[in-house]
Amino acid sequence: MTVRPSDQVQRFAFTTDEGVGPRALLGLIVLETDRTVEAEVRSLHLDGVAHHVSRIPMDATVTTETLRAMEARIPVAAGLLPPVFGFDAIGYACTSGATLIGEEQVAAAVGLAHPGVPCTDPISAALAAFRTLDIRSIGLLAPYNAEVTLRMGAHYQDRGIEVAAVGSFLEEDDNVVGRITEASVADAVRRIGSESGCDAVFVSCTSLRTFGVLAGLEAELGRPVVSSNQAFAWHLHRLAGVQDAIPGLGTLFEHGLPT
Repeated sequence: MTVRPSDQVQRFAFTTDEGVGPRALLGLIVLETDRTVEAEVRSLHLDGVAHHVSRIPMDATVTTETLRAMEARIPVAAGLLPPVFGFDAIGYACTSGATLIGEEQVAAAVGLAHPGVPCTDPISAALAAFRTLDIRSIGLLAPYNAEVTLRMGAHYQDRGIEVAAVGSFLEEDDNVVGRITEASVADAVRRIGSESGCDAVFVSCTSLRTFGVLAGLEAELGRPVVSSNQAFAWHLHRLAGVQDAIPGLGTLFEHGLPT
């Protein structure tokens, strides 16, 4: 008599629930070289909210050419976030990449794998944050080379945001950018924030760490300090219907989406 494998294993009854992220399930498309955005978004620790991450191939050297090369890779990276999971919102986590590829093109590329799912990126998120906080001019702080930094400033100018001052660490290696200390970022924000004509300071780049210094800098400067990761996390959660205010992350998280 042949004994089937299934006859040798006890079968137990089980129940199912909504699984991980019953309140909101968020997808992040993160650069292969990014050390920061995944950790900062996960640090929010909101009940019932879960994040799944897909990494997109990217050269460690951040240039116009390496950023634009990502456009063709976005649909593949987005597809690695299984559509069957039912994501409530998906974000492409690259500020400079969204600038050079274009927010609409990024959303269309993500939509090939996830049609109808709300999508954001740090540029779209920052612009929504500026509208929410009534910011019309910014001091721009970035880590990029001069060409990428100036392109980003021009992009905001084209979107109706005056760029009153620009500063950068002028570091092309993303592996180095991810290790720039929050103290260095804070010192640079103070210098940019002291320039006249700035309603706020925007810290651009998902690799720069800011969550530990944002609230203190706002109190010190008396004006909003918005970072790529802060705006990105805020917009991603708000698009998914998560409206929580999060203490310690600046005034932005006290607001919903702009009307």
